[in-house]
Amino acid sequence: MPTLVLASASPARLATLRGAGLDPQVVVSGVDESQVRDVPPAELALRLAELKCGAVAGRDGLPADALVLGCDSVLELDGTALGKPDDADDAVRRWQSMRGRSGVLHTGHCLHDRANGHQVAATASTTVHFADVTDAEIAAYVATGEPLHVAGAFTVDGLGGGFVTSIEGDHHNVVGVSLPLLRGMVRELGHAWTDLWAC
Repeated sequence: MPTLVLASASPARLATLRGAGLDPQVVVSGVDESQVRDVPPAELALRLAELKCGAVAGRDGLPADALVLGCDSVLELDGTALGKPDDADDAVRRWQSMRGRSGVLHTGHCLHDRANGHQVAATASTTVHFADVTDAEIAAYVATGEPLHVAGAFTVDGLGGGFVTSIEGDHHNVVGVSLPLLRGMVRELGHAWTDLWAC
């Protein structure tokens, strides 16, 4: 039974995987995300996921049977990729441009099987519709600090959930990892999804 290793510091990704019955080891990649530039948003998410996965999969000390999962999310708005905001002012500007509109949340996934070196990668995309929030709501939300630590400056599973009116696609993808996509990747590498359950 392979060991799942999550190459991400995201508590939301970890909570999503645990909620699905998986209990991955967490090994933070430490990848410099600024090294990938001038590519479309969906490709950016995928390439960063591949870099994070590769940075961890090659490390010593991991189980020989490890399945290493790298993920990265960006919000596409007007053709531009929005990762984590630079600061509070940037988060306010983001929300002022997002409110009452829709964006596409892209999450790149890369899964590497250390037992044989095989790897698969794919991107899941989910359309997110944002409420027409007020300036006061934006200021209060940014003041909590939550949007400063997440791609697109919003969450759907936290304080920002009330500002998302609907989504089209996989809800878990917006949180940070698409469980249906990941299941398909696990199967593509020859493993059973249920074998990864820790329960």
